[in-house]
Amino acid sequence: MTPDPALVRELRESLGPAAVLTSAESRVAFECDALTAHRQIPDLVVLPSSTADVQAVLRVATRHGVPVVARGAGTGLSGGALPVEGGLLLVLSKLDRILEVDPRRRIARVQPGVTNLAISEAARPHGLFYAPDPSSQVACTIGGNVAENSGGVHCLKYGLTVHNLLAVTLATSDGELVTVGSPTGEEPGLSLLPLFTGSEGLLGVAVEVTVRLVPTPERIELLMAAFDDVARCADAVGRVIASGILPAGLEMMDSLALRAAEAFARCGYPQDAAALLLCELDGLNHDVEHQLRATATLLEECGATSVRVAADAAERARLWSGRKSAFPAVGRLAPDYYCMDGTIPRRHLAAVLERIDAMSKQAGLRVANVFHAGDGNLHPLILFDAGHEEELHRAERLGADILELCVEVGGTVTGEHGVGVEKLGPMCTQFGADELEVFHAIKRAFDPPGRLNPGKAVPTLARCADYGALRVHDGKLPFAHLPRF
Repeated sequence: MTPDPALVRELRESLGPAAVLTSAESRVAFECDALTAHRQIPDLVVLPSSTADVQAVLRVATRHGVPVVARGAGTGLSGGALPVEGGLLLVLSKLDRILEVDPRRRIARVQPGVTNLAISEAARPHGLFYAPDPSSQVACTIGGNVAENSGGVHCLKYGLTVHNLLAVTLATSDGELVTVGSPTGEEPGLSLLPLFTGSEGLLGVAVEVTVRLVPTPERIELLMAAFDDVARCADAVGRVIASGILPAGLEMMDSLALRAAEAFARCGYPQDAAALLLCELDGLNHDVEHQLRATATLLEECGATSVRVAADAAERARLWSGRKSAFPAVGRLAPDYYCMDGTIPRRHLAAVLERIDAMSKQAGLRVANVFHAGDGNLHPLILFDAGHEEELHRAERLGADILELCVEVGGTVTGEHGVGVEKLGPMCTQFGADELEVFHAIKRAFDPPGRLNPGKAVPTLARCADYGALRVHDGKLPFAHLPRF
């Protein structure tokens, strides 16, 4: 659609001509996020440079009745930043200033376009760091992390984004500024900060974020345990947690994922292993010393064929590099991959991985598993070729089946990647009509016109009815084809 010339003129008068992109060449770069299966070239792209600019854009959009989709770095994996027809894309990458690092209060105030890693780099001279660390932390921004409630390899011990936030200042759909939370960590009344975190841009646009910083641990150790059986590796995860040891990170990779990572990063992974665990321990020196011995013994008792401790910080970084680069590494195995993001109780890891393997073979598509095992956050990577439309449909069906399996065993359809447009159908298996209506009521309370990121995150009841009809049409009823645990 061609945007209203009056809208374009008003935006350029408010922000300057360079901040409003209308040419086809400039807009095509924003047609999707990292979920490349869904694409939509935006009709209009706006790049504000300040909070006041964001407010101005929202007010202009309100006057013209135009939908607004906020976008960060575009590293999202669920289509949450997918443009909508007839709307404008509000790109926040220029709001990239670290406003304050206060080591005494252990906080940092930043704009939404600041990258995740940049916060820890700014805090490092003070002996502090920002704990949530998605694999894309060198590129992903804190605004996007807040929108999706991102995690990372250290979320097991330190929590997700929501556990490391103190306050967020957001702009509402009509441009009003509202602060939820408090830099002190205490606020009167109902806490709206957890409600806003993970709301995927439906409730407001984050323009300033105050995060909690934590002290750099006195000692850090990394164990790498190889297993010749996926089930034994999965069961070892629960055994470690049950022993009372809480690792900073506990990550698992199957053979397909670890071989791809080794070929890509040359990090020293054993190529003959069926599965691999990376277990990081941190804290006070004497605590880590005890946990290191106990964990190594426990992993050997669980059937590990080898247990290796990183010799120094350089080797630890090298071993982590394979895990951090696993997604792009797997991308070398097929023209495309579809990254899922379901979460399950740890006790079901072995059974669910076995079922995913069977589903993979039935669909005729390979699946590489690399994920946050400690908190049960699965990331099956379904390999396919989008050039073959039938293969794309098979990948999408397999992904939906995997998410329904997660729900069946007591989990969720997303852990940290959000719902976006990708999981609207599976959301219908997670929630009933009453729950979905509550979600829509919250949306109406924050954004009465419904113009912020419309059509994302929360399905309509009509969409769920269509999804249910589709499943019956495919010869499947919800959960009928899934094992019960």
